[in-house]
Amino acid sequence: MTYLAGKLPDTRDAGSYVWDFWWMAHSVLHLNNPWLTTDIAAPVGTQLGMHALMPLAGAVMLPVTAVFGPSASYTLLSILLPGLLSYAMYRVARLWLPSQVGSIAAGGFFGLSGMLTYQTWVHLNLAAGALFLPLTLEAAVRLRRQAWPRQAVLAGLVLGAAMLVDQESAVLALILAIMALLPWLLASPLRILGLRVLLAGLVGAVALIVAAPQLLAIAHANAAGSPPAKLSAPAYLQGIRLPDMFLPSPRVTSFGLAIPHARSTSTFGAMAMLLALTGLVLAWRRRSAWLLALLWVGAAALALGSDVITASGRYTPAPEVLDGVRVSSVLPFTWFVRIPGLSGFREPSRIAELGLVSVALLAGYTVNWLRYHVRALLVPALALGLLEAGLTTPPGAKTMPTSYPALDRPIAADHSRSVVLDIPFGLRGGTGVTGLPFVAPTQVLATADGHPLADALLSRVPTSTSDAVEAEPFYADLISAQTGHYQFSPAELRLAAENAAHMHIGWVLLWVFNKHLRAFLVATGFGYSYRADGASVWRPDGLATPSRRHPDSI
Repeated sequence: MTYLAGKLPDTRDAGSYVWDFWWMAHSVLHLNNPWLTTDIAAPVGTQLGMHALMPLAGAVMLPVTAVFGPSASYTLLSILLPGLLSYAMYRVARLWLPSQVGSIAAGGFFGLSGMLTYQTWVHLNLAAGALFLPLTLEAAVRLRRQAWPRQAVLAGLVLGAAMLVDQESAVLALILAIMALLPWLLASPLRILGLRVLLAGLVGAVALIVAAPQLLAIAHANAAGSPPAKLSAPAYLQGIRLPDMFLPSPRVTSFGLAIPHARSTSTFGAMAMLLALTGLVLAWRRRSAWLLALLWVGAAALALGSDVITASGRYTPAPEVLDGVRVSSVLPFTWFVRIPGLSGFREPSRIAELGLVSVALLAGYTVNWLRYHVRALLVPALALGLLEAGLTTPPGAKTMPTSYPALDRPIAADHSRSVVLDIPFGLRGGTGVTGLPFVAPTQVLATADGHPLADALLSRVPTSTSDAVEAEPFYADLISAQTGHYQFSPAELRLAAENAAHMHIGWVLLWVFNKHLRAFLVATGFGYSYRADGASVWRPDGLATPSRRHPDSI
């Protein structure tokens, strides 16, 4: 809550989310295509179809963004999500459990789990996407109980909306919907099988219509040269280390409980799991309980990734090579990513969220049973669960201001729409990166001054974007200079200077002390202007402060 006063997590991800909220508000208010921009990776621009743009969340938060700014939207959504996640799971549990107490507990075990509260801090799009898992399950259960077109339309709306928030979460929601509806279809009497198939088809049709803008944006991004959807980096195949997903939440350490290895946020929570296993035993006669157990086991197996990681090392049983990466041929994730459309699914640990749905519901079942049969154990069970609820500030986490007026005021006063370049310069993301990591405030500053930004953080950097950036002589030489190449011919420097002027680069924010980079800026037509908030600001010659052009004057 204190962050609403003007702070943000000091990460590039946070800065990117802030820019996303600003860009969505700007696009809606100006009736622009939000999936195509020249305001980052400027002046080249980029497709945002494969980016964690969260267009639906951005549109919903537009009033907050317009009145209080994009940083407020980011922080407010981070604050609200644990409660929204808990409430959504509570609604599902109410369809299965007779008591409020058990349903509230199920909601808490889901929305306040270390797994999801960590995402609200680090990966907001994943936390927002996880909201659609209980929403999907509720819609599917209601369709099973009331086989009406209205329920099918609602289920389709939920699935389509999930695609407009986070694409990988939409995949998980689709898996959940299939697992909930497939037994319903297979068990249908012949006289109503046709009706149920039509309703399932209506779910799919509505979902496709709602998700169509995002799907078209993805298709355009791929056509424009997004990185191929394949396993391109071993790091993205790494799943959850054993036995992390079965250990207590890191939250317990904040209460002075020195439990060894309680560090990983990729855990279902020890108390939640104990209650879930108990719930499976108590509900062994209910088919739904065993379907939840199947979902739990399957999600846990997929979350291991394509090899087995333990504290003592990594093991790859029955190894084979897939897209140049050594993987296990017997682990489920290796086959999961071979399903058409899923080859680009990154970081198998995210699939554990499906298992968390089962854990929360089964744990809620146990709490419900204790409520009616062994009340003496109810309070201790909930108290122990509460010890693992939520998340402390991640270790080493720092904050940054939401604005830098001394640094950004002159830039905001310039209405020329010239490009702002931050050095270190780069395009960062999961794939297709070029250059170096830029500082965290970069994209936050861009929302305040309104200038196009040369740098960009994208979930996947389109190949066409990185190629176009590297094709610009000034950017290409700058990338070389900041990685240690400082010798350029006069012809190269003259060409770079002409290119910088052609791209209309009007402001350079130098965040590092490097005499070679300062010499490069001077040689390509820039002069020192002023210094504020840890950065020196440079402008094209003629616009810089005349008496302080030389880099040695800083």
